[in-house]
Amino acid sequence: MHQIKRLVVAVVGGTVLALGIALIVLPGPAFLVIPAGLAILAIEFAWARRWLRSARSLLPRRSKHDSAPRKKFTLQSLWRSAGFLLRQVLRRSLLPKRKAT
Repeated sequence: MHQIKRLVVAVVGGTVLALGIALIVLPGPAFLVIPAGLAILAIEFAWARRWLRSARSLLPRRSKHDSAPRKKFTLQSLWRSAGFLLRQVLRRSLLPKRKAT
């Protein structure tokens, strides 16, 4: 059972990490996807834990006395984001492309 879990973590984490690496040159949030892939791989692999720890050390930490307010995700902002993404997917995949005349 442990080998199956290790294999699933390796496949899923490796796929997410590979996607993040591809997003370095493609348009997309590589700086979010790569740590997510490392976090998945860190469940089972020590080398991924070390890489994730070193990646976290590169990010600036917020101090307790930082005056800038933190941005909060509200339910309304999440719904708006989901609606926007759904509209984009539907617009690009379900509607037939118009032919130029």
